[in-house]
Amino acid sequence: MFDELMGRVAGRFGRVEPRRRARAFVLGLLADLPRKNCWSIAEHAGDPTPGGMQHLLGRACWDADGVRDDLRDYVTGHLGDKGAVLVVDETGDLKKGTATAGVQRQYSGTAGRTENAQVAVYLTYAAPAGHALIDRELYLPRSWTSDPGRCRTAGIPEGTAFATKPALARRMLARALDAGVPTSWVTGDEVYGADPGLRADLEARRTGYVLAVARLHPVTTGLRSCRADELSRRLPRSAWQRRSAGAGAKGHRYYDWAWISIEPGRTGHHWLLIRRNRRTRDLAFYHCYSPRHVPLATLVTVAGRRWAVEENIQASKGLAGLDEHQVRTWTSWHRWVTLAMLACAFLTVAAAAEHTRQPPPGQIPLTCNEIARLFTALIISPAKDTGHLLHWSAWRRRHQHHARRCGGSGTGAVSAGRRPVSSPRPSNRACGSPAHGLPTFFTGGIQRFPRQSRKGLGGMTILWRLARPR
Repeated sequence: MFDELMGRVAGRFGRVEPRRRARAFVLGLLADLPRKNCWSIAEHAGDPTPGGMQHLLGRACWDADGVRDDLRDYVTGHLGDKGAVLVVDETGDLKKGTATAGVQRQYSGTAGRTENAQVAVYLTYAAPAGHALIDRELYLPRSWTSDPGRCRTAGIPEGTAFATKPALARRMLARALDAGVPTSWVTGDEVYGADPGLRADLEARRTGYVLAVARLHPVTTGLRSCRADELSRRLPRSAWQRRSAGAGAKGHRYYDWAWISIEPGRTGHHWLLIRRNRRTRDLAFYHCYSPRHVPLATLVTVAGRRWAVEENIQASKGLAGLDEHQVRTWTSWHRWVTLAMLACAFLTVAAAAEHTRQPPPGQIPLTCNEIARLFTALIISPAKDTGHLLHWSAWRRRHQHHARRCGGSGTGAVSAGRRPVSSPRPSNRACGSPAHGLPTFFTGGIQRFPRQSRKGLGGMTILWRLARPR
C-alpha cells in the first residue's frame, strides 16, 4: 500500500534521485523519531549529512502542488463517498525570529493566545470510512505582502497578494470541487461562516454547507431581520431535540438542537441551526444551506464532522511531524507540509482498509497510531550501523560547535532553502574517547584488531571494535 502511494506521485519528480530521497523522507516522517527535521531524517535514512534532505526541500526539481493533487486523488479514491464533507480550518505553529515565511505576532489557536507564529489553512476530506488532509495554504499577513524585499528573501513568488483565511479556503475548495471530489457538504468555524463570498461560491455550485457563525450574525425570517441569539430566545421548549453530533473518544456527543428556516425567497433552502450544550447551556450557531430539503439529522451530522479537521491536524503533527519543520522559505514549507500530509494519508487509508475486516474477538480495529507503531517496527529499517551512528554524533556536535563560535543557537535549524554550513568531517577526538573517537560509555572500551578495519569518523582508516561486556 505504501509503494502504491509513492508510485502514484513518482511522476512528479524529474529525476530518480529526488524520487528516492522523497520516499526515504516520508519513511523518516513515519518513523518513531524523537524529533523530526532534516538532520534526524537524514540520519535515519543512512545519509552521511543532511544536505540531501535539505536539497530535496529547497532546490530539487519536483512539483509539490502536483503531489498534493495526487494525494487528493489517492484519498478520495480509497475513501470517496458522495455524502463526504469538506472541512476547512487553520492552525498555528509557534516560531522564533522574523525570517520564516509568514511569521509574525498573531493569534494562534494552538497556543490560545497571540504569539510569534506561522499560520496555515488546511482542507480535510471527511468520509464515513475515514478522513485526511488533502490541501494546504500558507497565510501571509499584510506585513509580509507589503514588503517585496522580505518576500523575495523568503522565496515567496513575486506578485503574491494578501489573502484572508476565508479567501485561502475558497481557493482550496475551488480546486477540490473543480477536480470532481465526491462531496455534498462543506463545514468550518466562524472565521469561514462569516465570509459572504465563501457562502456565495458554494451556493453557485449548489454545494451544501453548515458553517458556524457568531451569535451576532444577522438572519432574516419573514419580513424581519434580527440577530441569531435573539431568534434563539424566542424558541419554545418543543423546538429542541436531543441528537448526537457523532462519536467521540468517550462515546456519542449529545447536544440539544433546534433549526429555523431563514432567508425566504432565496434559491435553495437556508436554516439557522442552533446547538445547546446540555450541561452548560452554551449556544453555538450555524448558517446552513442545501439546494434541496434535508432533515435536521443531516445538518447535525455535517456540523459534527467539523472536528475531523482538528483530529487530522493533531494526528499529522503527532505522527508525521507536520509542525516540526525547521524551514524558512515558501517552497520548503510547502514541500515539507505536503510530504507530511502524504505520510498521514497513507496511515488513514491503511486504517480504513483494516476497518473493512472483522477484528479478532475482544479487540478494536487497528488505528492510525497502532499502524504507525507496527509500520515503524516491522517495515521501516533505520540505519543502525555503529560507525554511521557515531559519525552522526560527531557531525552534530561539530556543527553545533561551529554555530556557537559564530553566535548561533546550534540547534540545527538550518534553512532547507540554503546550503548548510560547510564543516570538515569530524576527527576521531570529536566523538568522545580521546584516543579512539568513541564514547567512553561503551562497555568494555575499545580494542584494536588488525583484520577488522573501518572507514570512519575522521576520514582516516582506524582498526577497532567494541569489546563484548565481560
